[in-house]
Amino acid sequence: MSRRYLGETFDIHGGGIDLRFPHHENEQAQSHGAGWDFARLWVHNAWVTTKGEKMSKSLGNTLSVENLTRDYPPVVLRWALSTVHHRSAIEWGEDTLPAAALAWERFSGFIARSIDVAGEACGEEIALAPADLPVAFAAAMDDDLNVAGALAVAHEHLRIGNTALAEGDVPTVRREQVLVRSMLDILGLDPASPQWRPNLGGGSSSSEAAALDVLVDGLIAERSEARASRDWVRADSLRDRLTAAGIILEDGREGASWHLT
Repeated sequence: MSRRYLGETFDIHGGGIDLRFPHHENEQAQSHGAGWDFARLWVHNAWVTTKGEKMSKSLGNTLSVENLTRDYPPVVLRWALSTVHHRSAIEWGEDTLPAAALAWERFSGFIARSIDVAGEACGEEIALAPADLPVAFAAAMDDDLNVAGALAVAHEHLRIGNTALAEGDVPTVRREQVLVRSMLDILGLDPASPQWRPNLGGGSSSSEAAALDVLVDGLIAERSEARASRDWVRADSLRDRLTAAGIILEDGREGASWHLT
């Protein structure tokens, strides 16, 4: 089947990590036995879990894409599945899609506002070569497709872009639009692409949204500095200030993220 549709040699073969043996080794042995090269690269992913158990048909705890996308657009589901390294399990819960939706709205909203302020970058402008992408982003993607780490870099440039919006720095807004869209485009998540443009956030409240992002990100940066210097009292105080303002802070391996209650 793979030879019929992909040829004797193709780039990537994916699948669950539990299928490495015997299924994938058998596929490889059969193809090599027939004189074909088969897959150049293998990408084995961990599972989606719920309450600590792997989702599977046999356990009856699976979730259908049709049901998941009734309340959220498909791009939010894709975002949710991209926030964890592909070889790490994703624990699915009630907050998974709401949190992904809020993250998507932050990026989508910035792109919409940046287009209003600085004009829209064309497709050729965002098709950046690896050497023109942020170094940390390229390094994360080269590190066993560490998409979670790459998204952390995109978040940093989102912060820079929102600061530029708040300050009226149009050239920087334009530059960050290009960089953010270029990074998200590689992940299939560019909000202004034809695929996801119907879900592109509105730009009517550009100043308010940009100002909120700048203020919250500034407090998060202060809290990170306090934690680095082991000033736990100040770190907790900053978190309490955010909580009192209706902002939920979540710490992860790639840094802190936030969303409104």
